Amino acid sequence: MPLPATQIVALKTPSLHPKYQRSDELGKEITELCGFIYAATYQLLTMIRQFDQEGLWQLGGVCSCAHWLNWQCGIGMNAAREKVRVANALGDLPKISASFSRGEISYSKVRAMTRVATTENEDYLLQIARHGTAYHMETLVQKYRRAKRLQESDDARKQQSERALHVYYEPDGSMVFQVRLPAEKGAMVLKAIDLATDRAKQEVTSDSENSAETRIQGAAFERRSVDALADIAESYLANGAESSSSADRYQVMLHVSAETLTNNEGDLSHLEDGPRVSAETSRRLCCDASVSVLSENEAGDTLNIGRKTRIIPPAMRRALKARDEGCRFPGCTHKHYIDGHHIKHWSKGGETSLANLVQLCRHHHRLVHEGGFSCTINAAGDLEFRNPHEQLIPAAGTLPPNSPELDITQQMRNRYEDLFINENTCVSRYEWGGIDWDLAVGALFH
Repeated sequence: MPLPATQIVALKTPSLHPKYQRSDELGKEITELCGFIYAATYQLLTMIRQFDQEGLWQLGGVCSCAHWLNWQCGIGMNAAREKVRVANALGDLPKISASFSRGEISYSKVRAMTRVATTENEDYLLQIARHGTAYHMETLVQKYRRAKRLQESDDARKQQSERALHVYYEPDGSMVFQVRLPAEKGAMVLKAIDLATDRAKQEVTSDSENSAETRIQGAAFERRSVDALADIAESYLANGAESSSSADRYQVMLHVSAETLTNNEGDLSHLEDGPRVSAETSRRLCCDASVSVLSENEAGDTLNIGRKTRIIPPAMRRALKARDEGCRFPGCTHKHYIDGHHIKHWSKGGETSLANLVQLCRHHHRLVHEGGFSCTINAAGDLEFRNPHEQLIPAAGTLPPNSPELDITQQMRNRYEDLFINENTCVSRYEWGGIDWDLAVGALFH
């Protein structure tokens, strides 16, 4: 007796096969958990934005919010920088933020959108994000940014003729530069600054187009850029474009009295043809620099100039570099433009020996000398850093333990039950077919 047609169809349905059934069940669990993870990622980025904008990461002496995430949360530096960038961008994108907070779109899509998103094009980008894949979103953003650069015309001759550099001092002694450069030379300077700050390439190919939009914005970035510019100048003065016998012409001269270096007294501490600097700044600069001893009489006439000496000999510097392999301050990853710091200052009787030396980056060297932080060796012979409140800074961050018996999916369901996240929340509504990229990119220009 033949089987009914409906029963024949049911027997042929692939979902009845154990493998298809398992695939369907596990796939739903994966997509549901992804929705929870995206909602949780939004909350994480919101907290990172608050942490960054309030400058709370500075209390631990780290260089940036990204360094803090690397130190305390175990996030790679490139990923940490991207999280800080995306977190700050979301603060001005309410519609993308709302969709992200409900777990409807992935972090990959949000990361791509925040490179070009404005309050005017949020709706359009969200439409693409909901109906396309992460690949579609990243490709659209990449093509739009390329088209935008090609559209922007510039008058090279005008840029070249109007290039200028103006320098002046502020009343507090700060030096101010005003620079106008042709676009290509400005880009070269920015590339040099990027190299000096040791910025690695982006994690994925679509992120490899570095521009001002991909750099971390804000006061912290501006300070790091200034430090990088000073590092570039120092590197050029040390190496030069070619050998020159007139290197002393280009030295940065700091006049410091012996009293200033030994007991913070005295008033002779100023840059050559420039303003005065604090005694502690003088001590930091002389911690690892070439020193010339100059004797003067009461009238200021020069009596004797001693020979120039290097505080840390080259052989000892190589040994110090091999031992420390970069800045030793907790959480710091800097390996370039490092100073040798005397744990017990040489002016107070500290020896120039490996036991009394430690490598610090410029940022942390400044904190130890002028920021109230301290660097000492304890009774066990271990290096210790303390903040201005004398609290010990731990050598490494630790994440709170998590019990393996906890059902993370159920915990997420309980925490985000008001969002009604399920296996369909973050699934793209993409239907197979070609995309007219010209039309898609053109819509962003409108």
